[in-house]
Amino acid sequence: MSSLEFETAEMRPVKAWCTQEEVHVTLADGRTISTPLWWYPFLRGLDMDALNEIELMYEGIWWSRPDEGISVKSMFLGHKAPGAKAPEKAA
Repeated sequence: MSSLEFETAEMRPVKAWCTQEEVHVTLADGRTISTPLWWYPFLRGLDMDALNEIELMYEGIWWSRPDEGISVKSMFLGHKAPGAKAPEKAA
């Protein structure tokens, strides 16, 4: 799939929010995609207010406090940010 196929009006984020465990994005075509919060180490340490101060961009979402963002394409393809490590599961 080419990059241009992701850069359509239907793939544009229209809403984004975080829970304590996931990042959620609703697209213009009505789909909602979610990825684990731990995929984005640059969000570690932010409180819920900061996590939900999200700017919608044409191709993704942006947080001003860490000055970082993620693309819708990376969410769909499962691309984690550098340094992402899954939390250890309790025994």
